[in-house]
Amino acid sequence: MKTTMIPTKLAPPQTVPLLFTSHFQYSTGVGGLQSVNALRTRRDVGGLCAKRMAWSSEKYDGTTVETAKMGTVLPATVDYAGEAIEAVRAGKLIAVPTDTLYGFACDASSAEAVNRIFATKGRKQTNPLSICVGDVQDIQRFATIDNLPHGLLDSLLPGPVTLVLKRWEPCILAKSLNPGWDSIAIRVPDSDFVRAIARGSASALALSSANISKQRSSVEIKDFEVLWEHCAYIFNGGVLPCGRAGSTVVDLTKPGHYKIRRPGSAKEETVPILERYGLVEDSSAS
Repeated sequence: MKTTMIPTKLAPPQTVPLLFTSHFQYSTGVGGLQSVNALRTRRDVGGLCAKRMAWSSEKYDGTTVETAKMGTVLPATVDYAGEAIEAVRAGKLIAVPTDTLYGFACDASSAEAVNRIFATKGRKQTNPLSICVGDVQDIQRFATIDNLPHGLLDSLLPGPVTLVLKRWEPCILAKSLNPGWDSIAIRVPDSDFVRAIARGSASALALSSANISKQRSSVEIKDFEVLWEHCAYIFNGGVLPCGRAGSTVVDLTKPGHYKIRRPGSAKEETVPILERYGLVEDSSAS
């Protein structure tokens, strides 16, 4: 006998201890100069009525099997960070608003989840993904930072900047995450919501723009609606105001030097900070 039940409301997410301790702290990185907070209140997203998880239950040999429908839209607020963390820990893909663009995120230590990003986007695995961590001090878990001037990371981050650093091994990142690369691109976005998810994941988030590979980036959730079915949740933060330039990508793998790999949305704010710390632009062609 087959039965279907759709609850009208789920219980609120459990509070994760110490998860939101920096929620009201001021960001000192590039995001402090160009502050774009991806968090929105429920009113800010136009009174969005959350489309909660619908469950289908069916009897099979006396056992109830529950299957969650994909593509659930929720507000991008800390009220719903618990759902995001649960999905990431379960190896699912979610879509989130960062301080620049909408992105697909998953557990960077799960090979299955990482492969799901590549498959969803139609992206070649030779094209590396970045990772996102919750706090600047978490960067050293995944990259070598002893060659960087003291204070540089805190001056750049949190903010719309992606730093390419020497990958630290061994670390918990999935082997399928950028195989063959000895560097890793790392973000600490100026978004309390995304950083809370990264902290709660107990790992790092693999992160890539929410679009089909080589198509235009997304500044609102309808831009990638054809891909919703691949996500456990789509978190709606409204229309993001930074345009489609994305984060500024800075390569710091060569000691004493920097190279702008992508100008992005914050190059003008970023370069003076790099040079204030004595770094010289690397003009080599590589």
